[in-house]
Amino acid sequence: YFVVYNDDGSTPAPAVSDIQGFNVVILSFLLTTGAADVAAEWAALSSTERSTIKAEYEASGIKLLVSAFGSTETPTTSGADATTVAQTMAAWVKAYGVDGIGPKMSDYEDTTAMNLADGSAETWIIDFTTALRAELPQGEYILTHAPMAPWMGVDTEWTSGAYVKVNDEVGSSIDWYNIQFYNQGADEYTTCDGLLTSSTSNNPNSALFEIEANGFSLNKLVIGKPGTSDAASNGYMDTSTLAGCLAEAKEKGWEGGAMAWEYPGADATWVAAVRGTGKFFLFITRNILT
Repeated sequence: YFVVYNDDGSTPAPAVSDIQGFNVVILSFLLTTGAADVAAEWAALSSTERSTIKAEYEASGIKLLVSAFGSTETPTTSGADATTVAQTMAAWVKAYGVDGIGPKMSDYEDTTAMNLADGSAETWIIDFTTALRAELPQGEYILTHAPMAPWMGVDTEWTSGAYVKVNDEVGSSIDWYNIQFYNQGADEYTTCDGLLTSSTSNNPNSALFEIEANGFSLNKLVIGKPGTSDAASNGYMDTSTLAGCLAEAKEKGWEGGAMAWEYPGADATWVAAVRGTGKFFLFITRNILT
């Protein structure tokens, strides 16, 4: 999977030529209060305009998803009902013709609930995922999650399990994870070793292959990075370095792919550099169902 988020107000769905090499575009954001930002712009298009864009994307093997939640939302703490929210969001997915939904779980900014480590955040996410899948069947719709990498570690401050618990309960319903290996500290996940093999004690057991050891399916793990140095507070890697890390991971059996935050900083040029060429060409684009 080669995934790019779009929160660029100038266009809800970038031209195929601008994102060639990606096979998933995710519109930001669908909130508990309704569509916002690019998702709202997509909804404002006429049905004919949406159909034309979707046909162009399908012809190029690109799937279009919508991202759920925004940075100001705290659904667990605020008492939002997970099932009701999921049903409302699933109805939007169907009404506006996108291929699925990708909750951006760092923007499920209920860190207050997660940090309680009492299981309330995990239960909310599990119930939300279960209800989404009931409305958006696997094989017909794509369901991804985008957690922060530290939430996928073990022996952490989140003694109730965080995403290890979520994966244990509903991982089979999640098609893949767009893992956010950024915004976790200036020196976190910025070398191939720290990204792939051994994370620091600040975010223990949350490098790529450590996450696999925590019970996650290796090829459901997509490495997420900012597309430009100013797209996130930290965690940026230049495309050459990132491409080298991905090639190293592939040599060890991983074929998950890469996610970028966000278009237009991450575009066709970015993904071409990250995927590499010649004998280091990383992946044949996945044939994604639906």
